Amino acid sequence: MTENREPPPEPPDDVAAEVPFPVPPSQAAVAAVPKGAPGKETGLARAAGIVSLATLLSRVLGLIREQIFAAFFGAGFAVDAFQVAFRIPNLLRDLFAEGAMSAAFVPTLTQVQERQGPEAAMRLANLVINFLLVTVSVICLLGILFADRLVPWMAPGFGQVPGKLELTTQMTGIMTPFLLLVALAAAVMGVLNTRRVFFIPAIAPTMLNLALIASGFVIAPFCPRFGLQPIVGMAFGVILGGLGQLLIQVPALYAQGFRWRAILSFRDPGVLRIVGLMAPAAIGLAATQVNIFVNTFLASLLPQGSVSWLNYAYRLMQLPIGLFGVAIATVTLAEVSRHAARREMPELKRTISFSLRFGLFLTLPATLLMIALAHPIVALLYQHGRFGSRDSWETAQALWAYAVGLSAFSAVRVLVPVYYSLGMTRIPVTISFVTIALNVALNLILMGPLQHRGLALATSIASVANFVLLFEVLRRKIGPMGGRLLARSAGKILLASVLAAMAAYAAATGVERVLGLTSVVARIAVVGSGIASAIAMYLAAVVALRIQESVPLFSFMARVLARTGPKA
Repeated sequence: MTENREPPPEPPDDVAAEVPFPVPPSQAAVAAVPKGAPGKETGLARAAGIVSLATLLSRVLGLIREQIFAAFFGAGFAVDAFQVAFRIPNLLRDLFAEGAMSAAFVPTLTQVQERQGPEAAMRLANLVINFLLVTVSVICLLGILFADRLVPWMAPGFGQVPGKLELTTQMTGIMTPFLLLVALAAAVMGVLNTRRVFFIPAIAPTMLNLALIASGFVIAPFCPRFGLQPIVGMAFGVILGGLGQLLIQVPALYAQGFRWRAILSFRDPGVLRIVGLMAPAAIGLAATQVNIFVNTFLASLLPQGSVSWLNYAYRLMQLPIGLFGVAIATVTLAEVSRHAARREMPELKRTISFSLRFGLFLTLPATLLMIALAHPIVALLYQHGRFGSRDSWETAQALWAYAVGLSAFSAVRVLVPVYYSLGMTRIPVTISFVTIALNVALNLILMGPLQHRGLALATSIASVANFVLLFEVLRRKIGPMGGRLLARSAGKILLASVLAAMAAYAAATGVERVLGLTSVVARIAVVGSGIASAIAMYLAAVVALRIQESVPLFSFMARVLARTGPKA
C-alpha cells in the first residue's frame, strides 16, 4: 500500500511538465551519493528477491516450454516460422506493454498518486486502460489485415522455402491479438507496482508458459485433424497465455480499490503525458528488441536453423536477465519514480547506484557461468527428440556471444526508466539510434565470418555501448552516482566471477571426461557439478574480497530463514 506521507511543498499540479524538478549537477548537496541506509538497500533487495522468486517460476516454465518446442518441432521450418510470427506482436509489445508503457505509466501514475491522491490515480488508471483498449484493438486489427505484407518484410529469406512464408503469415494473424492482452496486463502491472505489489505481476507471465506447455500436449496434436500444422496449436496457446496473464492480476487490482469505469479522454493531462513519453520511451527501451529483429531479418538469410539457434540461445540468456535484471529494474522503477515525485534527489541517486552494483553482483557471475557451461547446459535442456547434437553446438556458440552482453542488457533496463522518471525523454532515444546503427554495422561485418554467432555478438557489443552511453550521460546530467564505488565493486565482482567460472569449468570437464555427455543423467551430473562448484567458489570469494553488495542479500536471506526455521 502507498505510504500515508505528506508530500513536500511544490508548485501547482502539472503532470504534463517536462521535468518534474531541476537536477543541476553543480549542487554539492545532491551530487554525492548518500551512504548508509542499509535498511532501504535491504528493502530493495527484498522486493527484488520477491520478484526474482516469481520470475524464477516463470523462467523454469519457459525452459520447459522451449524443451517442448525443441523436442516436438526441432530447430527448422516450423519453429523458424513461429519465432518470426511471434516477433511481430513482441516488437509492438515494447511500445504498448512492459517496455515503454511501464516506463511512461509508472512515473506518471506515481506522481499523480503522490500529489493528487489515490482517487485521482485510479481515475488515471481507468483512462489509460480504456485508451489502450481502443488504440491497441485498432492496431491489432490492422496487423491481422496486413499480415501477408508484414511477414515478407520481416523474413525475406522465408520465400525461398515452399510453404514457410504462408505458415508464418497464418500464425502472425492468430497471435497478433496477444498484443492487446499483454498491453492491458502491463497497465494492471503498473498500477500494482506503484502500490508496491510485486509478486502477482511478476508471476503473471507464467500463464503464457503454462498455456504453451499445455498447447504442446493438448492443442497441437489435434491441429492436423482440422488441416492445420501442429505448430499452429502453439499460436493458439499464445492467445490463451495472454488472457491468463491479464486475468490473474485482476483480483489483486480490485483488492487495491480499483473499479473499472467506462471513461475515455484523449485530453487528460496524465494521458497526454503518458502518450508523450511512450514514443521516446519505446525507442529508448526497444534498442535490444530492434537489434533482435535485425538479427532475425539477417538470420533468415543464413542457413536454415539459424533463426531457431539464435532464439534458443536468447531464451537461455533471458533466464538470468529475468531473475535478476528485470526484478531489479521493476523495483527500481517504482522507487525512482517515487523519489522523483517527492523530489528526493539524493535518495534517487543512491537507489540508482545500489541497483547497478547489486545487478552486477548477480549478473556477472551468471555471465561467466553461462560461458563456461554453455554446451552442457544447452545439451541438457534442448537436446531431445528432433533437436540434435549439431543444434546443441550451434546454439551453445550463440549463447557464448549473447552472454557477453548479459550484464549490460540488465543494466540498460535499470537506467532507461530513470530518464523518463526525470522527464529526460530525448536522451535515450538518441542513444538508441546510435546503438542500433552500431548493431547493424557490426552485424554486416560479423555475419560473414561468424554466421549466426556474429549476429549475437554484435547485439552484445551494442548493448554494452548502450549502457556506457546511458550511464555517462546521466552522470553528466545529475552529477556523480557513485561511479568510483561502482568501478571498485565491479572489479571485485569480476574477480570473484572469474574464479567461480574456472571452478565450474574444471568440475564440469572432469565429470564429462568420466560420464560423457550422451545421456540425460550424465548431462545433469556435468551441469550440476559445474553450478555447485561455481556457487561454492563465488561465495568464498565474496567473503574473502568483502564484496559489500552481498550484505543486503544475505540480510534478506537471514530474515527469511529466521521466519521459516523451527520456532523455539
